[in-house]
Amino acid sequence: MTGTEAGRDPAGDLAAWARLTLDPDRLAVIGQLATSTPTAAEVAAITGVPERRVLEALGAFVSAGFVRAEGARYTLDLDTLRALASSQRPADDVDASVLHGMTDDERVVLARFFAGSRLAQIPLSRGKLRVVLERLSLDFEPGVVYPEATVNEILSARHPDYASLRRHLVDEGYLDRRDGKYRRSGGRIDTSAGPPS
Repeated sequence: MTGTEAGRDPAGDLAAWARLTLDPDRLAVIGQLATSTPTAAEVAAITGVPERRVLEALGAFVSAGFVRAEGARYTLDLDTLRALASSQRPADDVDASVLHGMTDDERVVLARFFAGSRLAQIPLSRGKLRVVLERLSLDFEPGVVYPEATVNEILSARHPDYASLRRHLVDEGYLDRRDGKYRRSGGRIDTSAGPPS
């Protein structure tokens, strides 16, 4: 079965490809198949990988559908690899509204953590997290008191873990919480004309 057949899971195929190629011996074996259709003995002679390990690697690649055995020779299944490559959706560029009003250094950080207008990942580094929180604080108007449900709704439009984002915004001083109500207490104020944030 090749990767172009119906029913294949591209994400599963990508995970299988990664598991197989993370081993140095298997990577050396597949590297030889990228330029020729060798026998197992030829791969062993060129790479220095013992022939038994070469056969094990080739067997794993054949079982996963990435390599075809043609008699004693092996060849990459380019159709499967092309289908796998085309199934991988490129990351969305960060939306211009996310970058609006931010410094060049902040834009670099935001471009790493946002896809479109959504936060793809909450940064672990406090410095990067503060850049993300600075941006998220712009989603709240100064002087407006927000009930928790509204805060959750605003943050969930950016990332599903709105509770963590809300807690970080409070802990880092961007939002103030009193009696279950929130108001913006930090972050810059965007007074420039331009796309809404």
